[in-house]
Amino acid sequence: MALIEALKWRYATKKMNGQAVPQEKLDYILEAAKLAPSSSGLQPYKVFVISNPDLKEKLRAVSFDQSQVTDASHVLVWAAWDGYSLEKISAVFDRTIAERGIPADAMDEYKARLWGMYEPLGQEWHANHAARQAYISFGLAIAAAAEQKVDATPMEGFIPAEVDKLLNLSELGLKSVLVLPLGYRDEANDWLVNLKKVRTPQDEFITEIK
Repeated sequence: MALIEALKWRYATKKMNGQAVPQEKLDYILEAAKLAPSSSGLQPYKVFVISNPDLKEKLRAVSFDQSQVTDASHVLVWAAWDGYSLEKISAVFDRTIAERGIPADAMDEYKARLWGMYEPLGQEWHANHAARQAYISFGLAIAAAAEQKVDATPMEGFIPAEVDKLLNLSELGLKSVLVLPLGYRDEANDWLVNLKKVRTPQDEFITEIK
């Protein structure tokens, strides 16, 4: 029940107080993000951890002036692959083969089948699929932050093309997808902090099929 209680505690923090998040808590959150499941284990995204004040100011300017970006201890940016390729998939599978100590050709058949499925779907589908994998990691990071009593603000409210420029993501074959400021709530100045958490009632949210 500890996770449920942590999720009840968390909310989309609207005002942070600038307090630093200890490194061990940040590491815990990032480890949860890294351990997230992804389709075929490809992890087609990277997480950028930003604490540089000047860069946070620039990010705020392209995030609709949301103060959490500059008041946060760290700002995490999930950037997904802009497309799949046989080379990228092979690199992931090669690492898996090396780590598991299995024959070099053990995943060849699966790799060929996977790329045969992905290749004809086109780059737009690729980018959208990769972004959906990033959302899974993002969700686990939010849950881990709640466990650590670290506040977080899930954000899609930014201009992706501008964030891509700031972080030189295009050169890396990546596109920004999600932003997550981490820090601590400013209880005196956050209008949302004491409002009741509202979710769909259980009997409307859950449909059981037996």
